[in-house]
Amino acid sequence: MLHLRLIVPPDRTEAAVRLIERTVGTTHLVVLPGAARDPAGDLVLCDVAREAGDELLHGIRELRIDEDGSIAVENIDFSLSKRADAAEEEAPGEAADAVIWEQLTEATHEESTLTITYAAFMILATMIAACGVVLDNAVLIVGAMAVGPEFGPLAGVCTAVVQRHAKLAVRSLSALLIGFAAAIVATTVFSLGMDALDLFSVEQLDADRPNTSFIWQPDPFSFVVAVLAGIAGVLSLTSSKSGALVGVAISVTTVPAGANAAVALSYGQFSQMWGSVEQLMLNLFGIMLAGVLTLYAQKLLWRTQRGHWVRPTKR
Repeated sequence: MLHLRLIVPPDRTEAAVRLIERTVGTTHLVVLPGAARDPAGDLVLCDVAREAGDELLHGIRELRIDEDGSIAVENIDFSLSKRADAAEEEAPGEAADAVIWEQLTEATHEESTLTITYAAFMILATMIAACGVVLDNAVLIVGAMAVGPEFGPLAGVCTAVVQRHAKLAVRSLSALLIGFAAAIVATTVFSLGMDALDLFSVEQLDADRPNTSFIWQPDPFSFVVAVLAGIAGVLSLTSSKSGALVGVAISVTTVPAGANAAVALSYGQFSQMWGSVEQLMLNLFGIMLAGVLTLYAQKLLWRTQRGHWVRPTKR
C-alpha cells in the first residue's frame, strides 16, 4: 500500500476527494479543511493499493495540485486493516507488477545526478577492479562491480527515453560518460603509481589471466548477459524487488572493462584497451536497450489496465 498526503487548494478539494473515492484500491480517506498553512489549503490523506497508485497520481496531477499545493507519497511497510486488505483485493493486478512512473522518474533523477559522491564511488570501484584484473582475482572484480554506481544513470537514460524527459536524459548521460571518463583517467594514474611501487607490472597484465581475460575479449555472451541484466535491473526498480539490483551489478563487466582499459592504457597495451572499451560499450548498449524495451512493455501493460482503475458510479 501507498500513503498519500495532499495539500489541496480549497477550490479543488471536492474534485480531489471525488477522484479518490472513484479510484479502486483506495481507503482510509481523511479530509482536514484548512489544516495546511504553507501552502495554505486542505489536508487530504488516503491510502491506495500500489497497483492503482500511478493512475491516482496521474489524476491528481491533472488537477494541478502539484503546482499549487503538494503531493507526498510514502510506502506503507506494515498495516493492520481489513479495509486496506479489501482495497488491495479490489485493485486489479499485483503490487509487485505495478509501476509508479512518477516515483521511478524521481528515483532515477536522484541516482543519475553527477555528484562528488557518485564520482568517488566510480573511481574507487574502477581502482578496485584494476587490482582485480592485474592480480587475476575474481573476488576483487565482483567487489568492484557491487561498488560501482553506474546502473543509476543507465536506468535514468531508459526512463528518460520512455517518458520523453530530455533533461533527465542529458543529466543521466552526463553522469554516465563523465563518471567513466574520470574513473578511467584516475585509474590510469593509479596504475602508473602502482607500477612505480612495483605492485603492478606489464607482465601481470600480459599473463594468461584465466579468471579475468574475458573482460577485454567480448563475445556474443557479453551482449546476452547485458540484455538479461538490463531487464532484471529495470524490473527491480519498478517493483518492490529492489534487492535484485545487487545481482544485476555483479553480472555485467562495465566497471572491470573500464579498469582494464585504464591499466592497458598506462602500459601502452592498446589492443587490450580497445577490447576493453568494446566490452564496455557492448554492455552499456545492451543494458540500455533491454531497459527501454522493458519499460515500454510495462507501459503498454499499464495502458491496457487503465480502464479498471475507476469504480462504477452508484445509482
